Amino acid sequence: MFKFWNSHVQQDQPHPQEGSSCSWYPPSVVGSTNSSRPATPSSSASNSFNLQRPAEWSHSSSPVSPAEAAGVIALLKDKSVDELRKLLSDKDAYNQFLLSVDQVKIQNNIRDELRNETLQLARNNLDKEPQIMELRNQCRIIRTTELAAAQEKLNELNRQKEETLKFYSPASFMHRLQDAMNVTEEESEIVNRQLLDREIDLGTFVQKYKKLRINYHRRALIHLAAKTSPIG
Repeated sequence: MFKFWNSHVQQDQPHPQEGSSCSWYPPSVVGSTNSSRPATPSSSASNSFNLQRPAEWSHSSSPVSPAEAAGVIALLKDKSVDELRKLLSDKDAYNQFLLSVDQVKIQNNIRDELRNETLQLARNNLDKEPQIMELRNQCRIIRTTELAAAQEKLNELNRQKEETLKFYSPASFMHRLQDAMNVTEEESEIVNRQLLDREIDLGTFVQKYKKLRINYHRRALIHLAAKTSPIG
């Protein structure tokens, strides 16, 4: 990943590409390490690390924010060249350094908290499973017994309601009023026939006939008013 092109470094390191050949770290880590390497007294040493980054690394799916990069640089700026090389070549050293970063610690703490909360919720759900099963059995019993009886009673009440509404509907009222008028008319004819057949005297006839005719005409007026009403 790193190539050491300076001749002075090549004399000290016979195989300058040995550390880069085993580098396995993502471009964000390598970029942060390269940007945060410590300055050396020699200008040739300061130019000893030249990063050759492949084109595909420029399309990182999770770019590091400036604040996070600054935090990582602050941790890397005091490390020596050997320590930086170790981070690039030693997976355990890299993991240990990664776990020491504050941002990583925060994310790990959040992950642990979420995992513990999830486990606690799962335990609570498992503890409530017997209660849930009992409630399901009770609901099943209610559906098969109490609900069926309540549904039957509700149907009966609905039937009674429909009958009541039908009985007091305008059309039903007009029909019953017409029937009452017809009955009163028939009773009047009967009283009149009784008078002709001398079954009753004149005084009784007048009293009964007057009462029947008053009822008849009262109902007739009501029937006529209902018939001409907008409700009818």
